[in-house]
Amino acid sequence: MNLSALLAERVAQDKPVRVGLIGAGKFGSMILAQAKHIAGLHVVGIADLNMAKAKASLSRVHWEPERYAARSMADAVASGATHLTDDVAQLFACSEVEVIIEATGHPIAGVRHALAAIEAGKHVVMVNVEADVLCGAVIAERARQAGVVYSMAYGDQPAAICELVDWVHTCGFELIAAGKGMNFCPGYRYSTPDTVWDYFDFSEEQVASGDFNPKMYNSFTDGTKAAIEMAAVANATGMDCPTDGLAFPPAGLQDLAEVFKPASDGGRLEKTGIVDIAASREPDGRVVLNNIQYGMFVTFRAPDEYTRQCFNQYGLMTDRSGWYGSMWRPFHLIGLETSVSVLSAALRNEPTGMSKRYRADAVATAKGDFAAGDMLDGEGGFKVWAKAIPATRAAECNALPIGLAHHVRLKRPIKRDQIVTLDDVEVVDDLDIHALRVEQNQLLDR
Repeated sequence: MNLSALLAERVAQDKPVRVGLIGAGKFGSMILAQAKHIAGLHVVGIADLNMAKAKASLSRVHWEPERYAARSMADAVASGATHLTDDVAQLFACSEVEVIIEATGHPIAGVRHALAAIEAGKHVVMVNVEADVLCGAVIAERARQAGVVYSMAYGDQPAAICELVDWVHTCGFELIAAGKGMNFCPGYRYSTPDTVWDYFDFSEEQVASGDFNPKMYNSFTDGTKAAIEMAAVANATGMDCPTDGLAFPPAGLQDLAEVFKPASDGGRLEKTGIVDIAASREPDGRVVLNNIQYGMFVTFRAPDEYTRQCFNQYGLMTDRSGWYGSMWRPFHLIGLETSVSVLSAALRNEPTGMSKRYRADAVATAKGDFAAGDMLDGEGGFKVWAKAIPATRAAECNALPIGLAHHVRLKRPIKRDQIVTLDDVEVVDDLDIHALRVEQNQLLDR
């Protein structure tokens, strides 16, 4: 509750929190939109492979050209302006930069960037959940050994869910379930980049504005992003994914505690301590009443009769028995809120959620029947969606993580809804990431 006060102390000492941002896409743009309004938060450098797009992003969020006209990182530190570069190593080499924000969305690049930043002694705020679910446990261990913070990005749903989970534990309730809302029904699973805009209400002008990536939006539509984010939450909290993947039960605010409780008590969960999604649409496409499409939630159980009575006395939404309650946050503003993570790392030395263990994985699953020789195209593409499953199951079947399912060739045919394994594909690139995955298997939380 005191980050702004701590930052004000740094301002008074003329010691701004200096940041390097990797990736000036949608999330990065939202970070930059707010950064210019936060006294004491200085974006020293922005690294992006496409300078024209980076400048377009800066223009879109109303940065004047002189604000990012610094000729070098050193010039940026001295002048208070920002340096644009296509060389990410410049951010790591700048000793004054305290925090690196990784916002590329590319899982393999994200892992490499995070490890390089940690090696350079920087805190890392990992916007890139794809990278986190791929190798987050290993990255977190490297950060621990280096004495720096590795953190989820506040404003994104996984960090907000972790905050709610922490609230449940801190209050002494029994944690039952955690998750988020999502616009989903079963038919969305097979959406492609060619059909994705059919599921959104964006105008043609919005889509053409340059701020909308069809593969990225498709990864939300087909459930892949949900799998990635819920696996990340499981790894951060010690919760479990359902054995056969997220169930997406439809539920509105009034139903959360009734739906997200164990089946043994009339709910939809296989056991307590499960992550899942509250779908905002019924299987037939009808919109769920009081849905939480943009929100996050937890359900929990009263430890005794007195607490159960308090639930009722203070208006908590509960199931019919009154023993199970729910709490939620209705919205998240992604990059507009990420400064909370940056300042928490720099000023408190604390993460806003972190993958502490290898508990769950998001694995590539076929969208159709494909032949040997076909190329997979990764998250949000035409060939695979991601299923969130326990890490023990992923390890047992040698599953191909969704983060390594881009531009790999099938060695043998696969069937629709089949989990793709490493034995099904030709592994020829990214061997450093595969080695990290082997190392992460040693952190398997059984």
